[in-house]
Amino acid sequence: MPTTIYDENDALGLAALVRKGEVTSLELVEEAINRIERLNPRLNAVTHKLYDQARADCALPLSKGVFAGVPFLIKDLAVGWQGLPVTYSCKYFKDYVAPSDWELAKRARATGLIPLGKTNVPELGASSSTEPRLYGPTINPWNDKIIPGGSSGGSSVAVASRMVPLADASDGGGSIRIPAAVNAVVGLKPSRGRMTFGPDVVDFWYGSAVFLCVSRSVRDTAAYLDALSGSRLGEPYALPNPQESFLSVLRQAPRRLRIGVTTTNPDGSPLHPEVKAAVNHAASLCERLGFDVEQFDFRYDLQTMQSAFERITATLTAAFFEDSAVLIGRSVGESEVEPATWNLIETGRKVSGVQHAGDIEKVRKIARDIAGDANEFDALLVPVLPTPPPPSGTRGPREPDPKKCWANVLSDLIFCQPFNASGQPAITVPIYRTAEDIPVGIQFVARLGDEATLLSIAGQLEQLQPWRDKRPPGC
Repeated sequence: MPTTIYDENDALGLAALVRKGEVTSLELVEEAINRIERLNPRLNAVTHKLYDQARADCALPLSKGVFAGVPFLIKDLAVGWQGLPVTYSCKYFKDYVAPSDWELAKRARATGLIPLGKTNVPELGASSSTEPRLYGPTINPWNDKIIPGGSSGGSSVAVASRMVPLADASDGGGSIRIPAAVNAVVGLKPSRGRMTFGPDVVDFWYGSAVFLCVSRSVRDTAAYLDALSGSRLGEPYALPNPQESFLSVLRQAPRRLRIGVTTTNPDGSPLHPEVKAAVNHAASLCERLGFDVEQFDFRYDLQTMQSAFERITATLTAAFFEDSAVLIGRSVGESEVEPATWNLIETGRKVSGVQHAGDIEKVRKIARDIAGDANEFDALLVPVLPTPPPPSGTRGPREPDPKKCWANVLSDLIFCQPFNASGQPAITVPIYRTAEDIPVGIQFVARLGDEATLLSIAGQLEQLQPWRDKRPPGC
């Protein structure tokens, strides 16, 4: 199979070629394996390989799913795929194997995707950069001096470097959008209540954490959302299913939209010049598309939000390890986690139930105001990170001070985590680079449940300023 076929097609395009008999799933899988073997020693995106199982899957009758025969990678965090490891890039979980499939895994399998392995994550997913002690740092293919993003860093690097066209991802505070932004791929964080977690998990971080993918094309993301979305009966944040598919939105005539644009930080200070340039560039493209672009001052109580979020994160981390002791058969020891994780566990154990309840209420009040302030617009245009991608080594265990490491991470989340708290969907698309060819991300945020508007905007931008042919050096 010519490698150009793999490069020139997204996941839907490759699946169409398989259905037509122009390529086979085995040819696609072997091409993906060759790329992983060539690139992964440098990029360290894939930590667990499933090549034999993937080849065996190719011998089965072709699925009728939308992505049948297309190679895929799974993020090594949270979601259970029966028989596969779930290590969280943490020594404590390094031997844990999922006993059953989450509903999301069942739905992903039904699309016909062929898993080739699992991707690197920061320990517990609790960082804006993927640099775990267990597996070592993932490398940004655009520039090895900057972070690869987290927690879906391995998945984003794999897609950006053309190992696979589509990969599993999740977002609890920016973990889809940040790595998608710094690796120049498409990353959609769905609305709270759009996805299920079952059967064993009902609530995940009070609705802040959501699951989807990173991809090279908007239509792949839309099709994946169609395939995996939908809540189960009785879930606390369930959204009604849309009347039409998300993929069909990309074929509809565009609407004239009202876009609110932010050009300052949440505390009112000026944006970093390069970040402001990225926002202004995106705003100018929106004007070319015929949208009404207006200034919007994105403000919230940053200090209260961050301090409450820090304690909530610590409390839920401590609770997670208490619950995991039943699965692992023993309690976690300090030597089995990174210093920043141990600091979170120790902090969380000291938070009272009264304090925790108060923190949840504080975050929800701020989030309610954020959603209310944004409601007058069809979408907001805001940065992903407050700065260009930070240097690698400053958001993981290579930073010796765990409190400084966590403070650095919190500083990265000021434009992302608020929309996890409010539950609003957000998408980042790769439309800006610095003079040094470093991606700087922007995101569009819509009302709760309105992923359709975000996909429409992203699809129009993809046509106006195509990005599919741009690839990192050596990839």
